[in-house]
Amino acid sequence: MHTVLLVDDENEILRDRSRIIEGLGYKCCVAQNGKEAIHLTQNEKPDIVLTDMRMPNFDGLNLLRAVQEIDHSIAVIVFTGYGTIESAVRAIKLGAFDYIQKPVSPEMMEILLRRAVEYRKLHFECTTASYKSETICQLENVTGKSNVILKIQERVLKVAQSDANVFIYGESGTGKESIARNIHAHSRRRDNAFIPLDCVALPESLLESELFGYEQGAFTGAAKSKPGVMELADGGTLFLDEIVELAPPLQAKLLRALQEHQFRRIGGTKIIDVNLRIISATNIEPRKAVEDKRLRQDLYYRLNVVPIYMPPLRERKEDIPLLVQQFIKKFNPSSPKEIKGITADAMKCLKQYDWPGNVRELQNIIEQAMSLTDHDMIYMQDLPEYIITNKNIPAEICCHGLNYKSARKKYLDQFNKNYFANLLRKHDGNMSRVAREAGISRRTLYRLLNDQGK
Repeated sequence: MHTVLLVDDENEILRDRSRIIEGLGYKCCVAQNGKEAIHLTQNEKPDIVLTDMRMPNFDGLNLLRAVQEIDHSIAVIVFTGYGTIESAVRAIKLGAFDYIQKPVSPEMMEILLRRAVEYRKLHFECTTASYKSETICQLENVTGKSNVILKIQERVLKVAQSDANVFIYGESGTGKESIARNIHAHSRRRDNAFIPLDCVALPESLLESELFGYEQGAFTGAAKSKPGVMELADGGTLFLDEIVELAPPLQAKLLRALQEHQFRRIGGTKIIDVNLRIISATNIEPRKAVEDKRLRQDLYYRLNVVPIYMPPLRERKEDIPLLVQQFIKKFNPSSPKEIKGITADAMKCLKQYDWPGNVRELQNIIEQAMSLTDHDMIYMQDLPEYIITNKNIPAEICCHGLNYKSARKKYLDQFNKNYFANLLRKHDGNMSRVAREAGISRRTLYRLLNDQGK
């Protein structure tokens, strides 16, 4: 029987929730403050900790830190009656398994505890020897020595040993697809297909047929039967990029297919059974997408068994030297000359810049510099002017007292303008090549250019 530690400073809440938890078949112990909760964590060794955010003297985040020091495999779920996206992100960054706004229904409690138990099992299915740092560093295209990246690499290898669905989120360009591919590559499904689907790459009318396939004659133009990506990924992994862009009716159909592990092709009558893992990704904070009704809550909980947050590059600048080495090695075979490295002054410029385009932008800058340099090293003058002068934040943003959200929007708009202007010049306006190098769909490219008023 799994043990749940329930922490709240209100007796009535402890009584009501403990009754629900025990009714679901769990052992429940309770604490009214952080000091008591730490004592019970050390002695009762719970599998799951459910804690209120706001408590006198010792809040939920302080308890989260303390529990992780005792046993980082414990799934900590933070409840709050005053939820904000910022506090949710902070809790997840600190290692919380989930962050839920009160009130919590018995049905929701059952889902949360079931997911937490599955997460907890991952830690016992893996041996410590499997996650030595030298093994972690073997992840392809996931480079870094920062604590946050090392933790992500460890989590990738752990979750790869299970069939749990994974939800990856973070800003564009942080490497979410690389994480998904590594999970697949280190899983038992590695010998079967990894199928990516960009949910903004196709119009809504085609996405359903792309997901589920269709039979001959199902609609005008369906000259022959075609399997969908769910069928093609059977036995392997389906990666759904920008999942929140799926229309609500299609989200409902996807949810049913995941619950039943079966579906029909469009226009078909045959039931097709599938056994696949779903890895989803979005550049939007998932709970915000649920709040805004862009993502069904029930689908979110089906997909988000194990969450992975990808931090922006500006939060892990100590990883820039290793990333630069990786990109130089990657592009040297196709470079006009062999590049041996980068000067200290040039590296200093890269580390002072805040990288709104994240790892993708850094990769583009290194490739560009290697193509332009006249030497066997990347010098400061080989970098774009806006990086040399560190003009990543336009002066008008700094001087006019904008709030963070408005300043960040201007900041990203300026980056998008410079980034795509360079690519359009490089490829003489060829939109397909620009989209391919940027790692986005043509549809996304057109949307970004339209947002700039081009």
